[in-house]
Amino acid sequence: MEDKAQIQEAIKVQGEVVRKLKSEKASKEQIDEEVAKLLELKARLGGGDDGKHQFVLKTPKGTRDYNPKQMAIRERVFNTITRCFKRHGAETIDTPVFELKETLTGKYGEDSKLIYDLKDQGGELLSLRYDLTVPFARYLAMNKITNIKRYHIAKVYRRDNPAMTRGRYREFYQCDFDIAGQYDAMIPDAECLKIVHEILSELELGDFRIKVNDRRILDGMFAVCGVPDDKFRTICSTVDKLDKLPWQEVRKEMVDEKGLSEEAADQIGEYVSLHGGMDLAERLLQDPRMSQSKQACAGLSDIKLLFSYMQLFQVTDKVVFDLSLARGLDYYTGVIYEAVLTQAGVAPVALASNDAQNGSEESVSVGSVAGGGRYDGLVGMFDPKNRKVPCVGVSIGIERIFSIMEQRAEAAAEKVRTTEVQVLVASAQKNLLEERLRLVTELWNAGIKAEVMYKKNPKLLSQLQLCEEMGIPLVAILGEQELKDGVVKLRVVVSREEVATVITASGYS
Repeated sequence: MEDKAQIQEAIKVQGEVVRKLKSEKASKEQIDEEVAKLLELKARLGGGDDGKHQFVLKTPKGTRDYNPKQMAIRERVFNTITRCFKRHGAETIDTPVFELKETLTGKYGEDSKLIYDLKDQGGELLSLRYDLTVPFARYLAMNKITNIKRYHIAKVYRRDNPAMTRGRYREFYQCDFDIAGQYDAMIPDAECLKIVHEILSELELGDFRIKVNDRRILDGMFAVCGVPDDKFRTICSTVDKLDKLPWQEVRKEMVDEKGLSEEAADQIGEYVSLHGGMDLAERLLQDPRMSQSKQACAGLSDIKLLFSYMQLFQVTDKVVFDLSLARGLDYYTGVIYEAVLTQAGVAPVALASNDAQNGSEESVSVGSVAGGGRYDGLVGMFDPKNRKVPCVGVSIGIERIFSIMEQRAEAAAEKVRTTEVQVLVASAQKNLLEERLRLVTELWNAGIKAEVMYKKNPKLLSQLQLCEEMGIPLVAILGEQELKDGVVKLRVVVSREEVATVITASGYS
């Protein structure tokens, strides 16, 4: 049993932490997190005098609730993304929120430690899905599907150390688009980049660029720079940190922690500083070191082909070939890409995601909002006969996008509609509840989004105020005279213009 005096002292200290954060005007998420800790301490003191248990009212660590305004913004973003996926001919699937543990094990490299394992139930070792890509590969292998273009929007789970103030969660949405099948090189890959370009342009998040590289170029680069074969993946994970750490820190990790020679690290440093377009790919094909690697040459040739298709898709203005892009997941085999916002003036703290954190505030890039690549070997890992199904896909960083949209709505004091009601059925006099209910029923039956106040005799002013508060554009007003004349007054809330609508035998027209 904990000492009551110790808990009371801890409560006092935690209370000071909360008060300090409030005085410093810290973010709401940070304050809420510390308040939750304070409530937990208070709960440990036990129940009140009646002996009843006191519940701590908080969401689990690394999760959050969303209010109607936030959900309206999220739905708007989801609709934009879904429309784009459907415009490109995708169909949708769904998979269980948990998989057999062995399905997920060994697919994510160093990030595998973040997989949520579940307690054994019924003799099966299960884990919550870490992303939507591995379950998709399992689905293809299990159902012997060799050709599909699909999208999947669902929650995934990571046993990360959450930092709510930087947008890092343990439960969050992913929006994935993937093309599986044997096709000519780089055509599906170019379409994935076109989709990223369309979504980010339509959401109007600000200026962005799409960084492109190839896993074969990275592996070839590591080989010619003297990286031992068994260190390729771990060095790749370190290079992947260049979006949030300066080169000197990345180099230090390679040499001091990963055991790479200083000479090899310096040679890697020369390459990862390069970025450009098709011209850079042509230059590297002539590079004395890189030209020695068949892997690197194959990747560079595909990058050239990719850029030629992207010119036809009219997206090259936003795409850059960047040798520092690594993306640490083990299953990538070819082209990899990542979209980053480059808009100035957006607070970096609101833009961090589960996949990457931002660099310093001085950095031009303010964070990744989409990423993906080619993973031709993943389906074969699940197939008993190792039959490969080439795949390429992209995942939209939806939580980061939500943070940006929410921040903008807050800064602009934007009024966000949380319902889609088109008309409120109102009455100008008392004792017209039945008539209001009849009219709202007619509207519902006609597929019109309508609402009525749950009062027998509401004041007309109260009904009109509700329309203004909820952003309802029209109000249908019933009165004794209107009923005698067989009409209903339809008022435009903003302009207050009115028009009389005739009541017909079959209802209201």
